[in-house]
Amino acid sequence: MTTEKEREIIQKQFQERMDEDELMNCMRCGFCLPTCPTYIESGFQESHSPRGRIALMKAVVDGLIEPDEDVERSLNMCLGCRACEPVCPSGVRYGHLLEEARDIIQQHKKHSFLVRVVRKLVFHELFPYPERMRMAMGLIGFYQRSGLQSFARKTGLLNILPSSLRQMEKVLPNVPPLKEMKERPHHLAPEGPVKRRVAFFTGCLMDTMFMATNDATMRLLQLAGCEVIIPPAQTCCGALHGHGGEKQKAKELAKRNIEAFERLEVDDIVTNAGGCGAFLMEYDHLLKDEAEWSERAKAFVAKIKDISEVLVELDFQQKRLKVPPQIVTYQDSCHLRNVMKTSAAPRKLLRAIEGVEFREMKDADRCCGSAGIYNIVEPEMSMQILDYKMEMAKQTKAATIVTANPGCLLQVKLGIERAGLAGRVRAVHLVDFLLEAAKGIQASEQEEPIRKTS
Repeated sequence: MTTEKEREIIQKQFQERMDEDELMNCMRCGFCLPTCPTYIESGFQESHSPRGRIALMKAVVDGLIEPDEDVERSLNMCLGCRACEPVCPSGVRYGHLLEEARDIIQQHKKHSFLVRVVRKLVFHELFPYPERMRMAMGLIGFYQRSGLQSFARKTGLLNILPSSLRQMEKVLPNVPPLKEMKERPHHLAPEGPVKRRVAFFTGCLMDTMFMATNDATMRLLQLAGCEVIIPPAQTCCGALHGHGGEKQKAKELAKRNIEAFERLEVDDIVTNAGGCGAFLMEYDHLLKDEAEWSERAKAFVAKIKDISEVLVELDFQQKRLKVPPQIVTYQDSCHLRNVMKTSAAPRKLLRAIEGVEFREMKDADRCCGSAGIYNIVEPEMSMQILDYKMEMAKQTKAATIVTANPGCLLQVKLGIERAGLAGRVRAVHLVDFLLEAAKGIQASEQEEPIRKTS
């Protein structure tokens, strides 16, 4: 519960820090409403729409209402998917307003002791330190391989966890051993002539829990003709911090990453996670008020590209790619589509694969409900959104659902479980599927007899 004194401080911070010109840009036209999953799933409640949330922020700034629990609840219910931004005729940068408002509330809110401990542990002591992330993920890997996971499931020990965490435990990928997570490459040569020199942003969860996908990404870049540099000094992108009201920590991480990449003399900085890539692309906004960093941030941002864009630019879709015949659909990563503006490249790559019958999913651009840790902190709304997504996926009759973000991948896997489709439908990251296709051609060529040419 926020005290009256805390509300006064928060209101003053709203008046000092919120971009009033951006708030005023909203014309209340309502173009954003059909794109907003929480507005739709809440039964069309205005307070759960982008227009409604902007109105609440403006009312707090103007002193018409206090920043009470209802305002905080409305902001917390937002997925932050930013689907409202591409359709806004005024170009309102809603995501920036949301992050600023959340940061103000979180920094001046009196949390319980447990919440303070958890936030400090996650935001300050774990994610900013790659070695600690590897250790933490190593413990999960040990749990999976040692028999503890099987024991916990059989004995019902997992029932002590909230249902949302029990569900997520079912769909976690197999985490590699700690030794493998520590032995990561720093430089990879291309196959054939060098077409491009790139740096790879590995991420924190991507280079631990999803290490196989990172390996697939680097392999695809090599096959496409890229020399790949992987700077060891890089760290977490800061998205979790920026979205969760830890803006100062996000800035610290941004500066560490800029320093790690800025002297590499590369053409692109490649990402394979829509959420990470989108936050990296907004370092210039994050650091816009810091004279020493603003120009360096702009130079960094100018090089950020998703792996799918790089592959298309290098004509990877013209290579021979093959998988067993199957119907495939694609679920957009919200931030990849709405912030990085990448939606055509993944589809172009998928359609180029022999054996793929690509079917577009209705509302493929609507959020799946993952949204960072949203599916943990807002499980009811998240599952409503996910269940709708799975209904749309079913209509395609796809055997494979492809996406391009780790959170989306876990959420879709959870949706497959909830929909009773396990064993018949799978979810896979785009780069893993593309590597399957590249290997599929190699396998088929090995099976075919060698034919002499005249």
